Amino acid sequence: MLVARFYAPGDIRLEQAPEPTAGPGELKIAVVNCSTCGTDVKISRHGHHHIDPPRVIGHEIAGRVVEVGDGVEGWAEGDRVQIIAAIPCGSCAECTDGRFTVCSRQTSMGYHYEGGFAEYMIVPEAVLAVDGVNRIPENVDYAEASVAEPLACVLNGQEIAGVGEGDTVVVMGAGPIGCLHVRLARARGAARVFLVDLNRGRLDMSAEVVRPDAAICGDETDPVAEVLRLTSERGADVVITATASGKAQEDALRMVSRSGRISFFGGLPKDAPIIQLDSNAVHYREISIFGANGSSPDHNKRALELIASGEVPVADLITERMPLTDVHKAIETVASGTAIKVTIEP
Repeated sequence: MLVARFYAPGDIRLEQAPEPTAGPGELKIAVVNCSTCGTDVKISRHGHHHIDPPRVIGHEIAGRVVEVGDGVEGWAEGDRVQIIAAIPCGSCAECTDGRFTVCSRQTSMGYHYEGGFAEYMIVPEAVLAVDGVNRIPENVDYAEASVAEPLACVLNGQEIAGVGEGDTVVVMGAGPIGCLHVRLARARGAARVFLVDLNRGRLDMSAEVVRPDAAICGDETDPVAEVLRLTSERGADVVITATASGKAQEDALRMVSRSGRISFFGGLPKDAPIIQLDSNAVHYREISIFGANGSSPDHNKRALELIASGEVPVADLITERMPLTDVHKAIETVASGTAIKVTIEP
């Protein structure tokens, strides 16, 4: 079978590999869709400390069960499934307390286990142990189901930040994650949602699809001043930084309302993780700043339900479909910002 293996930064190889067999407690699936994201770009360029190469990457996975290992119940050949990416251990102090997204022993598909840029893959016992295999609803296709994983992360972030009825929400970053944030904020009852990006082309492309109440190009205007103007100087109730930008995080503090909430959703580059933050603004204006990292198995289930119900449509966000042989092109397309969501179809 064909796989895409990461060996080193700048070295992802298309190779033939033996087709795997499901062992006890495992499932084997034929991968139908494995969508790409900015994390794949970062891995391709810089590697990752949790990846011991060579490793088949890809973690936004949907496919069809083709073999059921001994001891696995509830699944059969032909079942359509979506697989979680982040795998909590289920037994550490954080998991015991229900805080699965900050599991101290978390592992991940495409990092610790072989991922979805392959024709076939094994769903490890660790995934089934935490109920991390989800049945795809009949009205959801495989490509849409693969977007459940990033939507699950977005759901986690918005729940932490308390996005809800009547809120004015600013989403900074018009990539696929930003688009999902716009759509989910609407589904959660936000009154107005503004989308901000430096790249005019990407902003216009995404805004045409998700239709924010305002699309603000940070390369042409001061986004802080524009958000304040649009809110009669009050500021936004919630600001979500869905981009790897320290300036976006700093600007968030300047455009959020009194008692507002900020979600630092996008992580910063490892060599530049420090920002300047006005602590007095946080103190006197009673601003809350939240981190958001990954998703739990339950978030994945509920993300699939949001897609199936139509509350958060994702089909129109998938703007490029490519074969596995074009994996390098897919990753570079994500990096260029010329597509919203790119999916690989092995």
